[in-house]
Amino acid sequence: MSIKTPLTFVAVVALTAGASSAMAFEPEGKMECLAPADPGGGWDFTCRSVGKVMEDLDLVPASVQTINMAGAGGGVAYAHTVSKRAGDDQLLVAASTATTTRLAQGQFPGMNADMVNWIGALGADYGIIAVSDDSEYDDLPELMDALKEDPRSVKFAGGSAKGGWDHLKVLIAAQAAGVENLPRVPYLSYNNGGEAMTQVVGGHVDAFTGDITEAQGFMESGDLRVLAVLSEERLPGEFSDIPTAKEQGIDAVGPNWRGFYMPADISDDAKEYWTDAMDTIYQSEEWKSVMKQNGLMPFHMSAGEFETFVKNQIDDIETLSKDIGLIK
Repeated sequence: MSIKTPLTFVAVVALTAGASSAMAFEPEGKMECLAPADPGGGWDFTCRSVGKVMEDLDLVPASVQTINMAGAGGGVAYAHTVSKRAGDDQLLVAASTATTTRLAQGQFPGMNADMVNWIGALGADYGIIAVSDDSEYDDLPELMDALKEDPRSVKFAGGSAKGGWDHLKVLIAAQAAGVENLPRVPYLSYNNGGEAMTQVVGGHVDAFTGDITEAQGFMESGDLRVLAVLSEERLPGEFSDIPTAKEQGIDAVGPNWRGFYMPADISDDAKEYWTDAMDTIYQSEEWKSVMKQNGLMPFHMSAGEFETFVKNQIDDIETLSKDIGLIK
C-alpha cells in the first residue's frame, strides 16, 4: 500500500528547508573584544580600533566592548578563552606575533594553537635592523659578515626581553645569513624601543632591532639609518626607499601582525561570518585610514590561510628558540 504525502505538508517542508538554508549566523547584542593587556598597548589598540570600524560598517548590531585582561604576556586571556568561553561566537581576542612567540616557547602551559580559531590578520608592523647614521656598516650583508667572523662583534638593542620578538628578529636574519653560534650574538634588553634606539644613536650599542613604526622619529631626524626591513616586499609610501633583507640576499621576514582568534567550538556559520567581517574591514576605507594614521603596513590573511601561517610561525619560532637555547 502506498502512502500519499499531502501537498500542504510538502509545501511546509520546502518552506522550512528554504528558511533554514537562508538563515546564516548574525551577531546579537553587544560584542566583546578581549585585549590581553592593560589599556594603551598594541592589543588594546587592535580591539578598540577594529571595534570602532565594525560599528561604522554595521557589522555588529550594537557596540563592541573592549575588555582588558592582562597577565602572563597574553596567557591569562588565552586560558580564559580556552577554558571558559568555548562556543562563544560573540567574543574576539586580539593577538599578534607576541602570541605565537609565547605559544612557541611553551609560555602558555598545557595550551596550544589548536585550542582556538584563528580568524584573520588586519595589518602588521614590520621588523627592522638599523644602525646610527655614522655606523661603519653600510648595509645588512656587511653587518652579517661581521657576525659570521665573530658572533659577538655586533651588539644589538631592542625593547623586548631576551627571547622576545625583538630579539628573535635579529636572530631570524642572522640565521638566514648563515651566522653560526646564534646564542653568542649579544642582545641588550631595554624597557622599550625608544630607550634601545637612544643607546644606538648615542654610540653605546651597535645596532637596533625593533619595528619600523618605533623608529620613525629617529629616521626623520637622520640619527638612525635602517639597513633592512624584514618584509616580503618594500613597504609603501615614506618607507619605499628602505631595502628589504630579501633583496639583499638574506631571506628573513619578520611581521609583527595584528589579528584575532576566537574560542573553539563556534559554528561554521559564525566562523564564516567573522572571517568575512575581517575581509570587509581590511578592504574598507575606514580601516585604510586607521592603518595610515597608525603606521600599520599591508598584511592580511583570512581564516584558513591565517591558521596555516600561525602554525608555521610557531614552528619556526620554536625551532629558533631551541637553536639559541631558550627552550629545550
